[in-house]
Amino acid sequence: MGREQPRIEIEYCTGCRWLLRAAWIAQELLGTFEQELGSVCLIPGATGGVFEIRLDGETLWSRQQAGRFPEIKELKQLVRDRVAPGRDLGHVDH
Repeated sequence: MGREQPRIEIEYCTGCRWLLRAAWIAQELLGTFEQELGSVCLIPGATGGVFEIRLDGETLWSRQQAGRFPEIKELKQLVRDRVAPGRDLGHVDH
C-alpha cells in the first residue's frame, strides 16, 4: 500500500457561526491541492472562538495564537510547503 495522502482539518466555532468561512477555505484548498490532498474535514468546535487548521494533526494556523484569520494566500503557501514543496502557486506566490 502507498502512503496515505495528507488530511486537512478545519475546526471552527459553531457559536461564532464560522461554518461559511471554514467551508470557503476548504473549497480554496481543495481547488488548489486536489491532487495532493486526501481530504479536507470540517469539525464543528465546542470551544468559544476556535478556528484552527491542521495538516495531519500538526497545527498550521490557530486564530487564537495569531490573533486573526489567515489570508488565503499565506494559508496556501503553508500547505504547499508541506504537501508540494517547490510547486509554483502562480499569482499566489507573487
